[in-house]
Amino acid sequence: MRRRGGVLERLLHHEDEPVVVRMAQTADDTVLFGARAQTRTAARYGIERMRFALGVDDDLGAFHRRFANDPLIGRSVRARPWLRVGRRPEPFEALVWAVCEQLIEYERAAKIQRRLVTRLGRRWRGSEEEAWASGLRDLPTAAKLSATALASLESCDLAATRAIALRRVAREVAQGRVNLHDPAEHERGWKRLRAIGGIGAWTVEMMALCGQGRYDQLPAGDLGLLKLVGRRLSGGEERARAEEHEVRAFFAPYGEWAGLAAVHMQGL
Repeated sequence: MRRRGGVLERLLHHEDEPVVVRMAQTADDTVLFGARAQTRTAARYGIERMRFALGVDDDLGAFHRRFANDPLIGRSVRARPWLRVGRRPEPFEALVWAVCEQLIEYERAAKIQRRLVTRLGRRWRGSEEEAWASGLRDLPTAAKLSATALASLESCDLAATRAIALRRVAREVAQGRVNLHDPAEHERGWKRLRAIGGIGAWTVEMMALCGQGRYDQLPAGDLGLLKLVGRRLSGGEERARAEEHEVRAFFAPYGEWAGLAAVHMQGL
């Protein structure tokens, strides 16, 4: 994602066709989308995926009505009805980023992600008249990641075990054994991913929440949530840390909205 003035720009791909999506917010909070691609199909796809990433079409009315007076997150729900889960436009991107972020600090993970995109990602290749889009990059395809040498992945600062896991999940997606887009295939895909060494519940739940729009998925092993729930359960002890099962029990009352409730809770 790149920001120019008040405009966000993002390069995506519809199959092999590149599409650049531009987004801007007006003074009355309307979000405008535009896309440039060779075909209308690709342009529509790019806009659809960025609308998903920004959550502009999500109907959260039921969530607001149910939890506006909740003793824990009610204040946040009333004050920030616009709050959304931070999403990635593609579920595979969310999966790759989750693998990169396992068990390390965010700043280091972000550097790994930038290296992967810079070294292996797809670039915009348009005409001279479209030079404004130069420099934009998209994630490498699952096929390319699955065929990348482990040494190349490790040179991006991925640990050896993480590089192996990343290549294996990419192979599952590239060969069609895991369908990340079809909601009917979500649970089946999660099970196959969890069978890969180094892919745990947190990775799959982060991908589901941030890449598949599954508000019911809670990354309970997230360090921030472990600390947050630990403080709540201990009465404010800063160093307290909950167990994963305690985090799940803490957010169980939010049911199918647990993922969004956690976002509101973390912002308090």
